[in-house]
Order: sequence, then structure tokens, then C-alpha cells
Amino acid sequence: MMEKLRARAAQARKEEGFTLTELLVVVIIIGVLLAIAVPAYLNFRDTAEDTAAEANIRAAVPAIETYYTDNGSSYAGMTLANLQAIDASISNIRLGTITATTYCVEAGEDGVDEFNKAGPAAAIAAGSCP
Repeated sequence: MMEKLRARAAQARKEEGFTLTELLVVVIIIGVLLAIAVPAYLNFRDTAEDTAAEANIRAAVPAIETYYTDNGSSYAGMTLANLQAIDASISNIRLGTITATTYCVEAGEDGVDEFNKAGPAAAIAAGSCP
């Protein structure tokens, strides 16, 4: 009987766990990994948003040119609703200045990651419509 009590007491002293130092090391390692991963993720997200804005503009150009052809070679009177009537998939764009011979279409977050195409011959450029 005494032997069983000694064995049980020895077992109770043997209980293992993590020390505070070990837990602190794990927390530091997780912090270092987060410090590396979070900026990479944010950069990836910004790049994806920029690419999406440019793609939205590229997707709208055929509808804009169709509108131009259908309306007697004039961009005047073009609205987002007109463009969506031509191509229902057009979204997340804004129209800027529109005249009979030119237009400006933009996409992206207002003032942050914005891109525009100012006219039929212009390339897609960073920034809002001029």
C-alpha cells in the first residue's frame, strides 16, 4: 500500500507542462511570422484591386465604342445605364467628362487606386479623369 502511495506521489510530481519561457518563445515566433506575412498580404491585395480596376475599364471599352457607333459617331449623352443596356456585365466604373468626340471612364477607389481612360486613343492611366 505504501508503495502505491509513493508511486502516485511521484506521478503527481512528474506532471509536465509548458514553461513561461517556452510560451514566450512561441508568441515571439508567431509575431515574427505575422510581421512578415501581413505586409505581403496587403501588397497582394492592392495589386489585385489595381488589376481589377484596369480590367473593369477594359471591359467597358467595347460597349462605349458600340454606343458611339449606334449614336451617329457621338459619345454625347452616354450614361452608365446606356452602357449596361449594351453589356450587362459592366460594373464598378464611373463616367467622367463626355463630349461628342471623347470620353473619360474611371474605375477603382475614389482618390486612392484609381485608373482612367480618357478617350478612344488613350491608354489606361493611373489617377482620376482629367
